[in-house]
Amino acid sequence: MPHATTPGPRTAGKVLVDQLLVHGADMAFCVPGESYLEVLDALHDVPDRLTLINARHEAGAANMAEAYGKLTGRPGICMVTRGPGACHASIGVHIAQQDSTPMILLIGQVGRAMTDREAFQEVDYRAMFGGLAKWVAQIDTPERVPEYIARAFRVATSGRPGPVVLSLPEDMLTTTVTVPDTRPYTATQAGLVPGALEQILAELETAERPLLLLGGSGWTNQAATDIRRFAEANKLPVTTSFRRQDAIDNRSDSYVGEFGTATPAALRKRLNEADVVLVLGARLGEMTSNGYENLVPPELPQRLIHIHPDADEIGRVYGPHLGFAGNIPDTAAALAGLSLARQNVWGDWVGRLRQEYLADTAMPADGGWALDMGQAFCALRDDLPDDVIITLDAGNHTGWAQRFLRFGRPGRELGSTCGAMGYSVPTAVAASLVHPERLVLAMVGDGGFMMSGQELATAVQYGATPVVLVFNNGIYGTIRMHQEREHPHRLSGTTLGGQDFVRMAEGYGCYAERVTRTADFAPALARARASGRAAVLELVTDPEQISSRTTITRLREAATA
Repeated sequence: MPHATTPGPRTAGKVLVDQLLVHGADMAFCVPGESYLEVLDALHDVPDRLTLINARHEAGAANMAEAYGKLTGRPGICMVTRGPGACHASIGVHIAQQDSTPMILLIGQVGRAMTDREAFQEVDYRAMFGGLAKWVAQIDTPERVPEYIARAFRVATSGRPGPVVLSLPEDMLTTTVTVPDTRPYTATQAGLVPGALEQILAELETAERPLLLLGGSGWTNQAATDIRRFAEANKLPVTTSFRRQDAIDNRSDSYVGEFGTATPAALRKRLNEADVVLVLGARLGEMTSNGYENLVPPELPQRLIHIHPDADEIGRVYGPHLGFAGNIPDTAAALAGLSLARQNVWGDWVGRLRQEYLADTAMPADGGWALDMGQAFCALRDDLPDDVIITLDAGNHTGWAQRFLRFGRPGRELGSTCGAMGYSVPTAVAASLVHPERLVLAMVGDGGFMMSGQELATAVQYGATPVVLVFNNGIYGTIRMHQEREHPHRLSGTTLGGQDFVRMAEGYGCYAERVTRTADFAPALARARASGRAAVLELVTDPEQISSRTTITRLREAATA
């Protein structure tokens, strides 16, 4: 590793950009602002080393940076201006925190002499982001820019990854200083303590009905391969936490489903029947635990083995029988070559769970819907490239993708686990910029598209080519589902309409079509892919088919029974 060097006098803004380069940043996402002009000016000199993507909204820029962090394992860099810019970007910080994604948000700030006067767009970012980010700080001393940036990269990537927020006073950035660059950062990762592997295996050996539950961030392609090898060799059923289905190839005979919004009742029943549950990487949050009802804290009837990159997560909610801090790649590699003596007694157990998964994800019967996305996705899934990237917004429409598509490395599933609407489109743009050679499919509802669809203009500007599937049923589907369940027939605030998504997309310079029949979906998708441009397919679906598992009529009948 090269030693730190001391270039000549530079503005602190130039020092900051040089530090980003030292630590390997090659792309950043922004909406420009006068509060950090010195940083923008410094970036003008290094376009061959760091690509700056100008988003249309700060939330879009932050979501793009978060997606970059998911895809690369390196901090996604987002730059926004003070006040309103920071407020708009805060959703990306919240997503990065709940999704355990490495990210650094750089915010321009009022000059130091104006602090605490409620100056123009002044915000105390330590207070604002204190509960949202892993670390929040303000760089008041220009000579300390290298120190703060190095720490930001280390904090964002070490242990449980997460977002870091740094506030940059405008006058600090324009100050000229002579300071050395730092060495490139290295992340600090937990490793299993001596004897941990033996304890884990001994506990598994006692199981009659074991279950592996994978989740969290930090999964690499090799880690996914290693854990599949361990599971298949030992006939262990594998599930994943909410929107982490790509932690193992779903075509594996060991994969039995996801714990999230599209989980069948049969799989939740099997979780209750399991006697030993090995959790690797997942936090066991609200979505995965079905509102903490399927797994009731603090003590479980199942014997819980919990391995997580952050020692503080062990026992935070659930008291484990065994708990260890360990990073995902090394833990998966350690398990990969191990053989358990009891593997021969688990074949029937994993076989039953696998068959239940296959039955639940088989092509659904014709329900009379003009456009049935369950049938459309089942017909499509085996033809998708192995490295396809699927991005998911918030909403019931994602249930069709989560239930009927097959995930696994090198492909990726990128979805916010905190349920943020407007996530999928900017995430798809970033994914296409990071991996221009791959097919990127975005799933978004009509409500979510209206929150961030303008980022397709960013895609067109920079040559990204995602294909965005807009599920248009004219309602906020998830909220309507809850509304019908709790207050049937009493609609309030959940109806949408009045926009032409095809014309909107064409106005941005995208390829666009409207699809109204199941048989027309695959040909339209082929044309969108062949267009070589960012593309939008407006999928006109029936609001009565409120989810992949029920209808509005059934909800109303159940509510009034």
